Amino acid sequence: MTTEVIDIDVDTVRTGLVGGGFMGRVHAAAARRAGAQLTVVASSSRGRAEAVARELGVARVEDEAAGVFAASDVDVVHICTPNATHAPLAAAALAAGKHVVCEKPLATTVADARALARAAEDAGVVAAVPFVYRYHPMVREARARVASGRIGTLLTLDGSYLQDWMLRQNDDDWRADAATGGPSRAFADIGSHLCDLVEFVAGERIVRLAARTRRIFHERAGRSVDNEDIAALLVETDSGALGTLLVSQMAPGRKNALVIELHGSRRSLRFDQERPEELWIGARKGSRLMLRDPATADPDAARLQRVPAGHPMGYQDAFDGFVADVYSAIAGQAPDGLPTFADGLRAAVLTEAVLEAAHSQSWIEVTS
Repeated sequence: MTTEVIDIDVDTVRTGLVGGGFMGRVHAAAARRAGAQLTVVASSSRGRAEAVARELGVARVEDEAAGVFAASDVDVVHICTPNATHAPLAAAALAAGKHVVCEKPLATTVADARALARAAEDAGVVAAVPFVYRYHPMVREARARVASGRIGTLLTLDGSYLQDWMLRQNDDDWRADAATGGPSRAFADIGSHLCDLVEFVAGERIVRLAARTRRIFHERAGRSVDNEDIAALLVETDSGALGTLLVSQMAPGRKNALVIELHGSRRSLRFDQERPEELWIGARKGSRLMLRDPATADPDAARLQRVPAGHPMGYQDAFDGFVADVYSAIAGQAPDGLPTFADGLRAAVLTEAVLEAAHSQSWIEVTS
């Protein structure tokens, strides 16, 4: 089917929101800061949608997502619903000719993710997945230093993403239900962010991996659990660099501890998402902390810095930068590093490889 995509100016973007939970509020705040008009919202029920509309100042509600997709006053749709609904909702939004921002995972199967990436390309729309940790300025600084050769040849890498919100057996969430959250939980939910950040900063792909997963509780809040709490990976990149990655939603005291460390033949780099104003630079003789400062930053890092040095930036700022890039792409620009449905497909491929490696207890070649 051929759909018409209308070029618009970033200042006139009209945004529709599907889903009104925590992530929906984050998306809405970022859209408003990017100058968009929040025109309509749909949620799990009309009552829920009306409550979200009042809270966020959205002009109108729809009973179902289909009403948002059909609306003539919507240019881009943000999909912030449970994982299993992402693929059908994103497909419907693309079929309606809308630009789409879909929460990750883009889909719970590689086949669905691949179909969405192809549909977005065929439709000629902007289709993005919020791998927003790319938008911390010091991540861009690290990426620029790797690309310039300042760290030398990549030798090894180490990373982890640790949380504790599923530590106890009575901790429950829809993500623990495989029918709603998908066959992978910890890796698909946060390990996908970790791998995206590693590949984005290193400029290299993970080409093979071995993995182990662990489910601590087979039942939560009286219902069975079919996806993992923890995943541990050994990875190899296309240059031969080796790395270890640990993902857990059961690490006491760790709230959102996303850390990557790259070791080159000249320098090492370490970024800690809970300390986003810093980049650790390691050397054989003398190591140092580089603090965020637009006056000394690489241009790609500087463009994301909306406040002067010494005025802390954080998660919402990164999300704001991502949405601003989505809307500038809708206006016809080509912002560097925008994560698209192709990146959502990449995450699905890695997730499937992790589950296969854990099941087979063998090394798995990761398709490109």
